[in-house]
Amino acid sequence: MENLEGLFKQAPELIAAYGIKILLAIVIFFVGKYLSNVAKKVTAKMLGKRKIDQTVVSFVANMAWAVVFVFTVIATLGQLGIQTASLVAVLGAAGLAVGLALQGSLSNFAAGVLMVLFRPCRVGDYVEAAGVAGTVDEITIFSTRLKTPDNKVIIVPNSTIMNGSITNYSAMDKRRIDLVIGVSYDADIRHTKQILTSILDNHEKVLKEPGYTVGLHTLADSSVNYVVRPWVKSADYWGVYFELMEQIKQSLDENGIGIPYPQMDLHVKELPSK
Repeated sequence: MENLEGLFKQAPELIAAYGIKILLAIVIFFVGKYLSNVAKKVTAKMLGKRKIDQTVVSFVANMAWAVVFVFTVIATLGQLGIQTASLVAVLGAAGLAVGLALQGSLSNFAAGVLMVLFRPCRVGDYVEAAGVAGTVDEITIFSTRLKTPDNKVIIVPNSTIMNGSITNYSAMDKRRIDLVIGVSYDADIRHTKQILTSILDNHEKVLKEPGYTVGLHTLADSSVNYVVRPWVKSADYWGVYFELMEQIKQSLDENGIGIPYPQMDLHVKELPSK
């Protein structure tokens, strides 16, 4: 009872002593969290003014946020009376175990650094990697954020991207459209090629250099297949693709050239008797 009474008597002093520490620790944490966000924005703004690649800007800004936030946590623990030096020593001693437990995260971090250094893709590029495709929206410390054409968001670990093949559709300023057009065997070859060539010559977005290809490709089972391969700017790829398909169909119809569909001719040599 005496100990309990003594504790009650000391309660105001304990609250005054530790309450202020806890309050200051909370203030330090939230102020530090706010400053980490400020550091991220300021870093991104400063690098953006120097016209540094957006991929590097995003990665460095996230690193700045992480560094400030780590110092905030250490300062908060120090305010609560926890010996941060001892804490760092313990963390250092447990570094191997933590490294083994978080090897996936560490590999993602290392892959993120490699992506920034070698730049297989940049923010704004349309890529296909790790079995998914989309426009690179952001490269963070551990993952890459992709946005699909139908406005879905895909988060892919950096190590998964770097450990596989990456197809970057935006890396070059020109792309070739590969079309295969099948027409009837009755169609004249020269006339058909003239129609296809005329369409490419008259399309304003088809590049004159390095030129295009129109040629007879295969004699298929039901059709004669031609390849139509114009070069366009990468940004115009899908627009020109759809326009050419529509114009080719209309021109072939207007000139009486049919586009056959798969069919089979059945020849009956003898009918069974009744």
